[in-house]
Amino acid sequence: MEITPNEETKVRKNGKNGKRKIFVLDTSVILYNHRSIYSFQDNDIAIPITVLEELDNFKKGNETKNYEAREFIREMDKLSLKRNLNDWIQLGQPGAGSLKVILDEHNAQTIQHIFGGYKNDHRILNAALILSQQYPDRKVILVSKDINLRIKAKALGLQAEDYETGKIKDIESLDTGKRILSKVSVKALAKLWEKGYCKPSEIGEKEPVPNYYYILQNGDENADPTLAFYNPISGMIERIDKQAVQRIMPRNPEQVFALHAIMNPNVKLVTLIGVAGTGKTLLALAGALEQRRLFKQIYLARPIVPLSNKELGFLPGDAAEKISPYMEPLYDNLKFIKNQYGERDKEYKAYDEMLQNEKIVISPLAFIRGRSLSNICFIVDEAQNLTPHEVKTIITRAGEGTKIIFTGDIYQIDTPYLDTQSNGLSYLVDKVRKHPIYAHVKLEKGERSELANLANDLL
Repeated sequence: MEITPNEETKVRKNGKNGKRKIFVLDTSVILYNHRSIYSFQDNDIAIPITVLEELDNFKKGNETKNYEAREFIREMDKLSLKRNLNDWIQLGQPGAGSLKVILDEHNAQTIQHIFGGYKNDHRILNAALILSQQYPDRKVILVSKDINLRIKAKALGLQAEDYETGKIKDIESLDTGKRILSKVSVKALAKLWEKGYCKPSEIGEKEPVPNYYYILQNGDENADPTLAFYNPISGMIERIDKQAVQRIMPRNPEQVFALHAIMNPNVKLVTLIGVAGTGKTLLALAGALEQRRLFKQIYLARPIVPLSNKELGFLPGDAAEKISPYMEPLYDNLKFIKNQYGERDKEYKAYDEMLQNEKIVISPLAFIRGRSLSNICFIVDEAQNLTPHEVKTIITRAGEGTKIIFTGDIYQIDTPYLDTQSNGLSYLVDKVRKHPIYAHVKLEKGERSELANLANDLL
């Protein structure tokens, strides 16, 4: 999971005159990645003083954005050692450019007259305009993850772009985790059913991907397909049988694959992507409960995205009351599994006891900060609302015997400055493909209800 500087750096060419560009970074870029100043090769970086003021408001707290703010402030402190930040200073890495803090100055094209009001965003725009006037022979580019700020910059004639490092180039080409092969020989299918396995070459696969799933047919569309996966340990294509887990029966091939990945002890990292109602969280929880004796604890967590931009501290009630509405979807899935049993069944009561004994823990993701996750099945719901750095932080906390399952819908993002290409879940699927301890499944068919499918398909 370690990302090298070469992988992180987005290649940018200098202007036609051969002079280095000047990239003006917005606060949103720093909060997304505190090392973003090193992502522009040998070009120069300008930080408006307003950005430092805004970061000062973010430095306290336990969320990732607070961590990013603190780390960037520490980085600036190192760079400014015995040097003035209002002069161009060399960044401390080979091949990197210089950095400067831009102070507020008067500009003939007064921003408050153009947009009405002198907000922090307008002060950042003002700093970029001043630079473009001071360096008319160099290209000045505002970099921001705030779409509206980029639009305002372009309205002023400034070049503006998103922070591209860590972004997926083509989201439509993101791996689905499976292949449909419709012209598999009858002999290969017969061998799969007789022995349970066959060589990859027998189904036409030359370089199979570890833990990749297959829907196999021999041309007869009316026949039930054979489901299989490539086992990197045995080097064989192995047949998968449909089976119920915690009385939850998978309803389509993708759900069969998802349960197989969750139940496979050789797979330590699983990602499940799909729209609402495809069963991502339910399958993850059912699979974890089926293997509960293998783990010390089952931990369900999800990032909290405040409603209407209201932080939890401003909401009424104690900590438990504040987070309860955000955790209800996880409790709903647990109740659904629990209700597969009768009230007199021991399993029905067992789930309540597991909650009381903290064998099952349902919690906001922020509460795991500083923990070491050993012998835990850790399910991260709504992972599309995480940054790549947050995903990396979670995985690096995994100790021996831990399995991590990320679930989410990359088209339903509630966090500002993240999109389908830059969120942590898309980033993870793109980066760890082909690893032998990783499996990925895209769930495509909604199974919640006919009404839910209508909404997904037509609305």
